[in-house]
Amino acid sequence: MELGLSGRACVVTGASRGIGRATARMLCAEGADVLLVARSEKQLIDAADECASAGESAGGRAESLAIDVTQPDAADRIVRETDERLGQLDVLVNNAGTARRRDLDEVPDEDWYAAWELNVMAPMRLMRAAAPSMGNRGWGRIVNVSSSSGKRPSAATPEYSVAKAAELSLSRLFADRYAAQGVLINAICPGAVKSELWTEDGGLLDQVMEMEGLSSREEALEAAAAGRPIGRLAEIDEVAGAIVFLCSEQASYTSGAAWSVDGGVVQIII
Repeated sequence: MELGLSGRACVVTGASRGIGRATARMLCAEGADVLLVARSEKQLIDAADECASAGESAGGRAESLAIDVTQPDAADRIVRETDERLGQLDVLVNNAGTARRRDLDEVPDEDWYAAWELNVMAPMRLMRAAAPSMGNRGWGRIVNVSSSSGKRPSAATPEYSVAKAAELSLSRLFADRYAAQGVLINAICPGAVKSELWTEDGGLLDQVMEMEGLSSREEALEAAAAGRPIGRLAEIDEVAGAIVFLCSEQASYTSGAAWSVDGGVVQIII
């Protein structure tokens, strides 16, 4: 399938690892030019090198920008850097995010605010900075990486769930505003994914073990997979592939959607 992404200028936040890194790599492999954004400069350089290699045969380029997307001026800086380096901004993937498992009563106020800044204010500022120019040119794609927890709140990730639900509403508001100008804005709602967020030391698998009193990571992985009709956690590329499709020319009549990529765990029709 021809996705029509060759030569498109893209930004992917949270691109140093996991879903963001895989998305940036796939975009480059389609011939797109991608600015990878995250806080860790060293990880970003490694990711950009990987993406550049993936895009070599298709002509895709990879650049990197180390910045904290929650800073109030980050959105304007990211759009300005993209214009200077890549010519313009055609595709935006708001992927930066993190989660932590704990009880509702254990979340301090500062973590509620931090979740809001990362999952609502940062993507809002980026859409506000990017969408008008896309609309003026009559073409654009924005994908906001939300979560299955945004559709069905998880008691184990309270502040994350609330912020991701708000991100879905935010995505829909911007989608309705800009669809008529050719800027198609959608959300992706993954469930549990075998990314570093889950698998690294101290990650969500270890947190599942602690909260549920399990004896091993294998047992925690089985417990996480058991509640999903598909019977397993998602692979990173399975989520990234859905994101890249929504970034493409082929997704030409999809706006305001909240696509579940969760193995069927949220059992609602939407």
